[in-house]
Amino acid sequence: MTSASSTGGTRGGARVISSYAGQDATDPFEAFHIDKGLVRKYMSSLQIGELALDQPSFEPTKNKLLVEDFRELHTTVERMGLLNPNHLFFFLLLLHILILDVAGWFVLWYFGTSLVPFLISTVLLTISQSQAGFLQHDLGHLSVFSSTKWNHLVHEFVMSHLKGLSAQWWTLHHSQHHAKPNCFHKDPDIAMHPFLFALGKILSVELGMKKKKFMPYNHQHKYFFVTMPLLVVPVFQLYSLYFIFQRKLWRELAWTLTYFIRFFLFFEPLLGVTGVLGFLLLLNVLESILFTWISQLNHIPMHIDYDNNMDWFSTQLQATCNVDQSLFNDWLTGHLNFQIEHHLFPRMPRHNYWKVTPLVKSLCAKHGIEYQSKPLLTGFGDILRGVYWISSAWFHAAALKRTLRDREGDH
Repeated sequence: MTSASSTGGTRGGARVISSYAGQDATDPFEAFHIDKGLVRKYMSSLQIGELALDQPSFEPTKNKLLVEDFRELHTTVERMGLLNPNHLFFFLLLLHILILDVAGWFVLWYFGTSLVPFLISTVLLTISQSQAGFLQHDLGHLSVFSSTKWNHLVHEFVMSHLKGLSAQWWTLHHSQHHAKPNCFHKDPDIAMHPFLFALGKILSVELGMKKKKFMPYNHQHKYFFVTMPLLVVPVFQLYSLYFIFQRKLWRELAWTLTYFIRFFLFFEPLLGVTGVLGFLLLLNVLESILFTWISQLNHIPMHIDYDNNMDWFSTQLQATCNVDQSLFNDWLTGHLNFQIEHHLFPRMPRHNYWKVTPLVKSLCAKHGIEYQSKPLLTGFGDILRGVYWISSAWFHAAALKRTLRDREGDH
């Protein structure tokens, strides 16, 4: 059994470690690390004790048979070679991103800056940024190369040079999400609860019963459109720069500066200084809209709660759902329509998700766990339906609290 003190490494550090404090961290340890031998060299210095011989080695909150079956599945996945990347696949992904990027500039340079060329360029560059986001996601999960070093180096190039963001910031943030998805206080992706949105029925009812209100939650399905989708990437851009300076990541700063310099050199002669700044902001906002709808359809409609120390398989399945497979859905979402498989095996190259799906479905059926997959448009709709349904739960809990308080006052 791997202790929580040895799971962090470069995959999120102290925050990932603390999210498993006092818990069995064997499965996340296996899921996150490529070179486990290298990581284990540092484990002895982190060891703080051993279980006494009379202490149970298995946690009572977890399904022992399910844990054993999943670990057997993980062994099968490794034996089938499903964690081995296809370098040609990822090279072609990078090539198509670069072609989109160049095409976005070429359209404006060759056809001018009138409305139609401007719109075509905007679409091409937005798609390029979105697809670069998915490729950096692959690199951040160490799923493109068999070497951790090469994953990190190319991750910096894609994330910082092609997108102008910090690779280390993303790794720190995203590893916490994968360690405890949809667990309040542990998953930073749901940190907007309760300050911007009420999320999860249990958490929202708790807010309502405590009469806490930071926003008009009963209208959150309306203001969702003008908050998260418009602000996520621009806020990421600003916070990423702050993170780089705070951590003194000078190499990342250099890469990030090349992103802005390249953008200005190519587009300032065509659009002017004011125009290029506005164009940069527009692309950030459009990518933010695309990113938010794609990333949130797998998580916001799902179970959100405090950490209940469940087994790895159950933790991931209750927090994630899939979007039905198709060539378009695979491309548009960067294969994150296979969100269940991705969360169970975060290092698995995305071109292998479909191969493990039948095995995951079989394990779900054996243990009576729902495997959710839905059409793309249904997934988009479920974001709003989920936000609205949760707002209703908060509203009714707050109304109940008022009624109970009034009755107490009458007595």
